[in-house]
Amino acid sequence: MQIATLRQQLRALGARPIHEERVLRLWSQAKPQDSGRRPLEAFMPAALRAALPELAQSLKDLAVLQSSHPGEDGSVRLLVGLQEGQTVESVLLPRGGLCVSSQVGCAVGCRFCMTGQSGLLRQLSSGEIVAQVALARTLKPVNKVVFMGMGEPAHNLDNVMEAIDLLGTQGNIGHKNLVFSTVGDARVFERLPLGRVKPALAVSLHTTQPELRQALLPRAPEFSPQALVEAADAYAHQTGYPIQYQWTLLAGVNDGDDEVAGLVELLKGRYGVLNLIPYNRVPDLPYQRPTWERAAAMARSLHQQGILTKLRHSAGQDVDAGCGQLRARAISSVGNPIRIVAAV
Repeated sequence: MQIATLRQQLRALGARPIHEERVLRLWSQAKPQDSGRRPLEAFMPAALRAALPELAQSLKDLAVLQSSHPGEDGSVRLLVGLQEGQTVESVLLPRGGLCVSSQVGCAVGCRFCMTGQSGLLRQLSSGEIVAQVALARTLKPVNKVVFMGMGEPAHNLDNVMEAIDLLGTQGNIGHKNLVFSTVGDARVFERLPLGRVKPALAVSLHTTQPELRQALLPRAPEFSPQALVEAADAYAHQTGYPIQYQWTLLAGVNDGDDEVAGLVELLKGRYGVLNLIPYNRVPDLPYQRPTWERAAAMARSLHQQGILTKLRHSAGQDVDAGCGQLRARAISSVGNPIRIVAAV
């Protein structure tokens, strides 16, 4: 269900803007529809009031918890069922964060990512994206939402932006705490500045070498690392939010001194922070996680050379839960085929 479709349904039931926003607010915040300060009978049209129980159930059914997998780091990886039987993953993060998916599968095909191995199966609706937040809020408070789960948000831009707008207006999420993650797409830099809610931006960089980036992200748009950083930096200055540059550390691939030198040249003076994330190993893929000592040395060297750098822990290492792995295990257990469709 699209949020725009939900709004149309509410209006057809006689909802005025105040009723419409109340329903959307309570849904996105995972509160019962009868929990507002004013009794429903006092101001809501009878037709809408009568339809609320069925409507609330239909919204709940958009995203259903199939299994949860807590990690020692405080994260909880969730396998979320959609109505037609597909599944996606969300991750409850420490300190109130939630990572949500925007697609079933992904068309970018990053060589080191399990999600990318299945290709793109379908887009999530804006309602299904918000429903992941509502589901998570039944388990734990959520005050930050990052679009870093399954899928490339730029390939589902209309639905992601519609979800961001609702979460940033009715969903009680601060705009800087809505984080749009992308491998780089010209549409992102055209559309995000125009939104009523302007999210923070995370850019999946992974290497400073154009040829290596093309090899690691074979179906990403042809943005050179230099051009990508320049576009991201312009957005950072427009919004006042620093860019989060994401860098998955792959042993022997992008953790060398040559990349350190390239990062210093590329990011020196930029308004952003570099997140080094040691690889969450995926069975049957050839990439390895570097030692913590090597990762720490790289972060320390960058920091000493003026690049604000944070060394992150990959969520769910101890439960073997890299992005896409829960879904892949669920598919394997029931023998469902993986179907690959074209990129958007």
